[in-house]
Amino acid sequence: MNIPFKENDLILFTGDSITDGTRNRECRFEDPAALGAGYVSILAGKLGYEQAGLNLGFRNTGISGDRSCDLLARWDADCIDIQPDWLSILVGVNNTWRRYDANDPTPDETFESECRQLLERVKGGTAAKLVLCSPFLLHVNENIARMREDLDPKIGILRQLAGEHGAAWVDFDAAFSAACDRKPPAYWAFDGVHPTIAGHALMARTWLEAIGG
Repeated sequence: MNIPFKENDLILFTGDSITDGTRNRECRFEDPAALGAGYVSILAGKLGYEQAGLNLGFRNTGISGDRSCDLLARWDADCIDIQPDWLSILVGVNNTWRRYDANDPTPDETFESECRQLLERVKGGTAAKLVLCSPFLLHVNENIARMREDLDPKIGILRQLAGEHGAAWVDFDAAFSAACDRKPPAYWAFDGVHPTIAGHALMARTWLEAIGG
């Protein structure tokens, strides 16, 4: 695998609860608890061990429940001010979810506008290399399955934006879909959204393959 990172690179992960991973926001960012208990922690451990000579840094500013508008509202503190060398964004599933549990939809054009603003502000305010990740839903029941009508266009928007901005594209949705041929959806994400430990390991592997492939 081709590792594209340079010595002392800082890799920032941000997004919603899947990235948050129940991280401890009170401890210093050097503390492993600040990275949460999900794919971010798995990636930091694997890269930190295998690429120890690079002295890579890792930060996590994901917050449970966040949508694209929430990321945008905190973008200076949670991204620009940190000045990462790499920025990985996973957002979108809550934009879909709020349509169904709170009658608070995010129109596709609004989602595109907000995500475009996020990327343009990164380009204008940092030298970070971009990584865009697809949100996902696993079909554990019919209520989840019907949400695809809202999520699929948003995945398409993110894929298009990744191409426009030269970002690496990490297709978590496709990876989980393929994994469900091996084990049932609940094995990978118990509620169709939040990954199990196996699901987080799948995400870490998919992310690395997309970056280093």
